[in-house]
Amino acid sequence: MPKISQWFIGSAVIYVIVGMIGGIIMGAKQDFSLAPAHAHLNLIGWVSLALMGFYYNANRDKAESRLATIQFWVSTVGLWIMIPGLVLTLRMVPVGEPIVIAGSIITLMGMILFAVSIFRSAPRRV
Repeated sequence: MPKISQWFIGSAVIYVIVGMIGGIIMGAKQDFSLAPAHAHLNLIGWVSLALMGFYYNANRDKAESRLATIQFWVSTVGLWIMIPGLVLTLRMVPVGEPIVIAGSIITLMGMILFAVSIFRSAPRRV
């Protein structure tokens, strides 16, 4: 398995564990006010990043590109910014909104880079 696939899938597993722990805590407290952050962490952090890892595993020539590494870091940093910003926003902390907006835009950039990777022709081997 290409290293970049391991990065995507490994980090996705960490995000789903954190998301599941958060879901269990919400359920135990019967306080679901952070459910949107929980959902975003699981859908972007777990599902999207895992799917990206599986894609790069199936397309090893694209996995070896610099674009794949850049896309991993942009997606990861976007998620790291977006989720805490969303938590702050849901907790009605005013500074949270610009943080979640910035993180969302960075996360979108990561997805656009993934689209570029998918639609870009694979490098030719000589």
